[in-house]
Amino acid sequence: MQPKAGLSSRDGELRSLSEFESGKILESYVIPVVATTLATTRQEAVEAAASTGHPVVLKGCSADLTHKSEAGAVKLNLTTSAEVASAFTAIEAAAAGALDGILVQPQIKGTRELVAGMIRDPQFGPCVMFGLGGIFTEVLDDACFRIAPLEERDALAMMDSIRGSAILGPVRGTAPADRSALSRVLISLGRIGLENDSIDAIDVNPLLLQENGAPVAVDAAIWTTR
Repeated sequence: MQPKAGLSSRDGELRSLSEFESGKILESYVIPVVATTLATTRQEAVEAAASTGHPVVLKGCSADLTHKSEAGAVKLNLTTSAEVASAFTAIEAAAAGALDGILVQPQIKGTRELVAGMIRDPQFGPCVMFGLGGIFTEVLDDACFRIAPLEERDALAMMDSIRGSAILGPVRGTAPADRSALSRVLISLGRIGLENDSIDAIDVNPLLLQENGAPVAVDAAIWTTR
């Protein structure tokens, strides 16, 4: 759901926020975000991982790094301090030093990936998006949109309107999605758009369903108009 490069829907120059900055904005609207530490040295990353508890994920953090996995700037399931130190070095090398730091996050358990976001339409204003996330976002193109503001009934209707809505049920022994919590996420995304005219688009992908069905934003990007 990234806006077209160069121009926003209001013909202004777009600025991409880093994942760390984007997560802080989501947190300010009580959207659940994976716990994150921004480390600027290898030792800080090792200490943050030890404090978080292994396994952890390391990600390069930069506003210019929008495709972290493709750039080799994501390392998963790190279970020891040595692995964290090695991953830190590898991410620094892959990003060629163009980083604000490296994010340290717990490895969240969950296999059901959703996508949620907001885009500012030239005619209708802030519109909230919800659908299947991860690799399925582009492959299956299963998403729906509603004009903000949303009420709970609107958010629940969005969940039922995607073709893959069965993923929100009890799948292979996992708990059903916490639809109330998901509703709050979608409502809050609409509020961000309505209350912050400079924010042009938000992309939360994946919005992961944990084993207990609760959603958590594992990655996020926000674009603002300068």
